[in-house]
Amino acid sequence: MLIKGADHILTMDDDQRELQNADIRIFGGEIVEIGQGLEARAGEEVHLASGCVVTPGLVNTHHHLYQTLTRAVPGGQDALLFGWLKTLYPIWSHFGPEEMRISAQVGLAELALSGCTMSSDHLYLFPNGSRLDDTIDAAREVGLRFFPTRGAMSIGESDGGLPPDGLVEREADILEDCIRVVDRFHDASPSSMVRVGLAPCSPFSVSRELMRDAALLARDKGVFLHTHLAENDEDIAYSLEKFGCRPGQYAEDLGWTGPDVWHAHCVKLDGQEIDLFARSGTGVAHCPCSNCRLGSGIAPVRAMRDAGVKVGLGVDGSASNDAGNLVSEARQTLLLQRVARGADAMSAREALEIATRGGADVLGRPECGRLSVGKRADIAIWDVSGVESAGSWDPAALLLAGPQKVRDLIVEGRHVVKSGHVTTIDLEASVVHQNRLARRLRECLPG
Repeated sequence: MLIKGADHILTMDDDQRELQNADIRIFGGEIVEIGQGLEARAGEEVHLASGCVVTPGLVNTHHHLYQTLTRAVPGGQDALLFGWLKTLYPIWSHFGPEEMRISAQVGLAELALSGCTMSSDHLYLFPNGSRLDDTIDAAREVGLRFFPTRGAMSIGESDGGLPPDGLVEREADILEDCIRVVDRFHDASPSSMVRVGLAPCSPFSVSRELMRDAALLARDKGVFLHTHLAENDEDIAYSLEKFGCRPGQYAEDLGWTGPDVWHAHCVKLDGQEIDLFARSGTGVAHCPCSNCRLGSGIAPVRAMRDAGVKVGLGVDGSASNDAGNLVSEARQTLLLQRVARGADAMSAREALEIATRGGADVLGRPECGRLSVGKRADIAIWDVSGVESAGSWDPAALLLAGPQKVRDLIVEGRHVVKSGHVTTIDLEASVVHQNRLARRLRECLPG
């Protein structure tokens, strides 16, 4: 494939090169040439990119794809984190494999349309026979590069935890299934389309023993670790009351820091915790829209970046966002840092860097998130000739003027979105299916 004549290519490579009127050649899922005046070869598929900005595909470092089925649920729209969870848990208990697969399929298609080529997912409840396999099947259908994490909850309400007892699992069963999914699905190769991580849900839903055991298992298997940490004031208060320490100390004590670990949210990290994450190479998934929606606060992203912490973006679950648009997250990131720190706190290009190579580095995928020879061909093509960018003096400042929907999306050298439409699944039929399942869930609720 040859992408020809792009107005701007924002490479996000090590030199942060920005090329004009330039081309990208792809072969075997890899970028093999990038520059100006490349000539098409026999049998090569040519895609004209005049009037377009080309970027690396965006990377989503935190999601709960199953929640795409429970957007804007009454009773949870105006609640803080713990109250929101208590509203949604009873609904999620009615999910099964069909709900998990379709919700993931629609959520991944939504991400693709916003320019996302690689997404993680944190699935931590498995009611009615659901398995991580259901979401992995959905990702294969849609065609995105996928980083599912086998989450878990083991402490129910009767033992002082937040989730209802019916949604927790025995810790021995959790660890056994973690081994199963890693052995079956994890692919460590540079071209991998699926890598699996281990992800006990949070300090308030699993035991210290499970956190420690998961860390030991992950190191034995050579896979990454992920969980929620320091999301809001309630989270900090719980850690201080139950563990006698702040979340950063809790994580360090249990083996949950290092370059193979990333934590979601981290809104309330203090200076010592930021330094800990920088020293240890621990990553952060910043979820600005969800943090705003739940009133959690503004994460100290500027301080994290200045200290050398790896930061990527996450849309979080669509029950707390309620969208799955990574361009919106990147724009919100720069706006919130400016609200907190001033108009020069973050540029559009830095926010785009966080959304691309930043997220890839958090997930341990340096072969993604940048456009240069030898990297994977995960590419977003944005049409800046429309109304959103009309009058823009700097189309490469994509997050300031738009668009928010990609024209073409290429993952591992294959089209997932072409001319603004998902090519890999019948999205219209999936949306109809999704809405039918949502109606069925509403009918299960009392009153």
